[in-house]
Amino acid sequence: MRKLSLLSLLLAAALWSCKHEIPGPPPPTAPPTNPPGSGVCHPDTVYFVNTILPILSSNCALSGCHDAATMQDGVNLSSYQGVMSSGVINTNNPTNSDLYEAITEDDEDKIMPPPPANPLSQQQIGQILTWIQQGAQNNACQAACDTTVFTFSGAVSPIIQTRCVGCHSGGTPQGGILLTNYDQIKVQALNGALFGSVNHTGGYTPMPFGGTKIPDCEITQIRKWIENGAPNN
Repeated sequence: MRKLSLLSLLLAAALWSCKHEIPGPPPPTAPPTNPPGSGVCHPDTVYFVNTILPILSSNCALSGCHDAATMQDGVNLSSYQGVMSSGVINTNNPTNSDLYEAITEDDEDKIMPPPPANPLSQQQIGQILTWIQQGAQNNACQAACDTTVFTFSGAVSPIIQTRCVGCHSGGTPQGGILLTNYDQIKVQALNGALFGSVNHTGGYTPMPFGGTKIPDCEITQIRKWIENGAPNN
């Protein structure tokens, strides 16, 4: 009887031990941070959709150059897939990327965008380099946009600089329209072309040309600025 009780205790102990040796399920995989179209914008991150694509669309992915139809030298800079499949990005050695080398060239025969177009600004070049250094991700974020802010300096000019100046500057601006300073922008604002184009209103050429419509918040900022008389404020 005593042997049977001892055997029962040993068996129970073994079973209890086995239960606690069974591993639990693996911890869930953490979701990716800031997948395209979600998450707030972090000031130390450069986002492809928010910053890089507008630079490329208004300076490089133009008809006759590096849009999806022309693909000059086999390079398509009109989308993330086009950029990456063109082999112009080297995340292991960012400054050795063909894209970075082209926009920092000293030779006028090799620099992109080619003359008479204006070269990219140092800020834009720095943003492209940082984006490559950060892994050249297809990332996006929800940029802060306040429709109660619609001054020229605080809202309209930054929008134009980011989304329009690439096409509407230099010696051969698209459509013969220059948007490099306040006076030029004001003319297009007061004749209805600026709002009609960015709003994709019938009768106007949709802008950015060949690209997606700019965010509604930015369109509202432009509209309110124009309705306020398009002041240089």
